[in-house]
Amino acid sequence: MRGVVAAGHPLTAEAGADALRRGGNAVDAACAAMLMSWVTESPLTGPGAGGFMLVHTAAGADHLLDFFVAAPGKGLTAGKRAKLTPIDIHFSDEVVQVFNVGPSSNGVPGTPLGVAEALERFGTLSLQELTAEPARAARAGVELNVGQGHLHRILAPIFESTAEGRAIYEPDGRPLARGETIRQPELGDLLDRLGNEGPGFVYRGETAERLADWVLERGGMLTREDLAAYEVIEREPARARYHGREILTNPPPSSGGILIAYALDLLERLGDQGERYMKAIVHAMDAANHARTPEFTAGLKAEGYMETFLAAESLQAKASEVSSRLGSTTHLSALDEEGNCASVTCSNGSGSAVIVPGTGVHLNNMLGEEDLNPGGFHLHTPGIRVPSMMAPTVVLKDGECEVALGSAGSNRIRSAVLQTALNVIDGELDAQAAVDRHRIHAEGGTVDTEPGTEDWLLEELEAEGWRVQRWRERDLYFGGVQAVARDGATGALTGGGDPRRGGASVGVG
Repeated sequence: MRGVVAAGHPLTAEAGADALRRGGNAVDAACAAMLMSWVTESPLTGPGAGGFMLVHTAAGADHLLDFFVAAPGKGLTAGKRAKLTPIDIHFSDEVVQVFNVGPSSNGVPGTPLGVAEALERFGTLSLQELTAEPARAARAGVELNVGQGHLHRILAPIFESTAEGRAIYEPDGRPLARGETIRQPELGDLLDRLGNEGPGFVYRGETAERLADWVLERGGMLTREDLAAYEVIEREPARARYHGREILTNPPPSSGGILIAYALDLLERLGDQGERYMKAIVHAMDAANHARTPEFTAGLKAEGYMETFLAAESLQAKASEVSSRLGSTTHLSALDEEGNCASVTCSNGSGSAVIVPGTGVHLNNMLGEEDLNPGGFHLHTPGIRVPSMMAPTVVLKDGECEVALGSAGSNRIRSAVLQTALNVIDGELDAQAAVDRHRIHAEGGTVDTEPGTEDWLLEELEAEGWRVQRWRERDLYFGGVQAVARDGATGALTGGGDPRRGGASVGVG
């Protein structure tokens, strides 16, 4: 096989596969899929979003491009701002999460600059070659599949909060449903212009002025100065060891990757747990949750914090403690035959419903995400990156990519990535089987479980005092992992698209 792509929608994966067919590499495929995802998965990502791309090259080089959302407010004096609008989103009758939206939730977007820089540095195809098909699809419209139909229904309260949101997502006065078509002609125009001119117009000039003026006039904080100052940042990937593998993931100031590394390190120190393996994972998740203290959040900004946080002495003590107790966003991954791989996670949050007329940009709501602002809202210095749970991850075995993966799902990102990686490493599953396997998520004294979780585990957790919530079917609440893998023995490439979010994978022969 020449390569494989896994993404959150069949058309997203197909766009990446088409780039491989045209002779592109894994980064070309990832960028093509990323651009198509703006059209096919518009509630989750788009030109108003932010993200991260982790690249491992066939030559053995590793790069983490940070084009996540930055805190706005450059050039503003203190003054009255619009209140955040809290909206309850019901994942189920029992599980409700509050998302805050509106102009005060908008941070500085990074995806237009991120996709262009990734392609220029690591790709072989032109931006114009990759924007033509997404632009056409945006104008012609894309039919909602099961996953997107479900997502549109869940997020409808957010879309309904503005006239611009209703015009796109409820053109007939009700949420678009499975089998119906969503059309975004202004997004098509933006994609064409991006291919022809590059991303500069989003950050300077008329479009940038429209974005900033629209938000400021409604009490938000996004300024022309914020947009003009935005840059992609290259960071050294965070590294961890597990069962002879090197794990590459998203470093500070984001928190998701370092907490995954922490959990893997704990499991490594615990050793073989036999049938208690899943219980060990639950307690490693719990330990990572408890590690996310105010001091942890503040420390993420410090140079070298990861090394301090993962100090051997504290981990050894935590492993002993865990042992005694044992008795969401969109993601895409691409891998090519040469050994290049790219793992990309992008997010619009839940979307803010702030869609600026004439631009094709639906701005993110990262300043209103409670998970990303545990100390309170609007506390970030203008220009710095908003902390993120997003964790594009690559597992290397003997220096070659064994699996590249990541997930959507807010706080569930780290548990979804952790379990799927372990399914490949320890379970020796191919990418699709690893993604399909049932998941658990431990947080705040509750363990949520998908069907297939062993009864003995649930009973023992309840006996320990956990509240166990048994879900009747797999659900997007547990993340949306997209993974690509290489079998070390045979060299076979496999892809896994998460059925929880309508994902798909495409291999290119």
